[in-house]
Amino acid sequence: MKRCPSCNRTYTDRSLNFCLEDGTPLVNDAPPASDPNATVRYPSARDTSDEPPPTEIYRAETPVRNQAGPASQPRGPYQANAGSLGGGARPDAVAHQQWSPLPQTQQPKKSNAIWWILGVLVAVAVIGIGLVIMIIAVASMSNSNNNTTNSNDNVRVVNRNTNANVNTNVSNRNSNSSNLPSSFVDDFSQQKWGTGSSKFGDISYEDGEYHMRSKDKTYLVMYAPSDDYNTENATVTVKARSVDGTVPSAGFGLMVHCEQSKAKQLEDYALLIYPGTEPAYEIIMHKAGNQTSLVSRTKSNAILTGSSPNQLEIRIKGTDLSFYVNGQFLTHLTDPENYKRGRVGLYTSDATDVAFDDLEIHR
Repeated sequence: MKRCPSCNRTYTDRSLNFCLEDGTPLVNDAPPASDPNATVRYPSARDTSDEPPPTEIYRAETPVRNQAGPASQPRGPYQANAGSLGGGARPDAVAHQQWSPLPQTQQPKKSNAIWWILGVLVAVAVIGIGLVIMIIAVASMSNSNNNTTNSNDNVRVVNRNTNANVNTNVSNRNSNSSNLPSSFVDDFSQQKWGTGSSKFGDISYEDGEYHMRSKDKTYLVMYAPSDDYNTENATVTVKARSVDGTVPSAGFGLMVHCEQSKAKQLEDYALLIYPGTEPAYEIIMHKAGNQTSLVSRTKSNAILTGSSPNQLEIRIKGTDLSFYVNGQFLTHLTDPENYKRGRVGLYTSDATDVAFDDLEIHR
């Protein structure tokens, strides 16, 4: 054991050489015998004026809150800021007890069943209204088709700058050609085609010919009156001439596969001629009432000029169409719209009187 000779403090740690209190060198010393009469020496009190005061630990007081009322004392700096707190703190609760907000009370969700039911009812109502409209539309179309079938108006007059109407007396292209005659001739000695005058032009029978005169800047189309004039797999010829020798600006000529579209518009092919000082021909097509040039205007010496009649001819085999004037071949093309069948038609334009005669169909 080691002892400080100055303050008599003893140390059992033999590795120490100086007093931890006053720095005096320690000396080895045996413990003195216990003497009950010996005077005990106490060390003088230390001067602690220069030492910092002991650290004191302060704890925030716990807020006290009843179940149904506010806290019984002001909130401390760490008290929860919103919502009710779980439970209620006892007045003697431990100061460092932790508090946490209870989960927000969730409002019970409203049932969506009523919205599903309303949605189903609305959908059923919409479908029902649609079915009623569809039934009415079908009935209306049926009545329209019946009226079209009974119509005998064969004349259709069209402005070149507008879509053309169709002959409502033309049969469906799906008719069976096996029931058609092998040959058919119409020399226009009997009045079978439509006639009359309108703001678009005049149509009449004169001296065994069929005359058509269009108004200025329009063209006039006439489809044949019956299925006897069907052009499927047939050779069709007709004579056509300008009565006074003038040439319509949009030509005149022979039409085949004439049929109405579902919208009652012109659908056909036509061989048109221009018998002027530089004779020429043109192949046109009507699709949904719109006129398109399949073969643009082409010069041909086969066409007679002036008022001389020209025999127009179209030979049809399946989808192949060949075009002739006065027995001379002009051109051919493949049926681009796959019309295949329909009736004969006649075409003229502007204010020139054109006469047609000796129409023949051979199969």
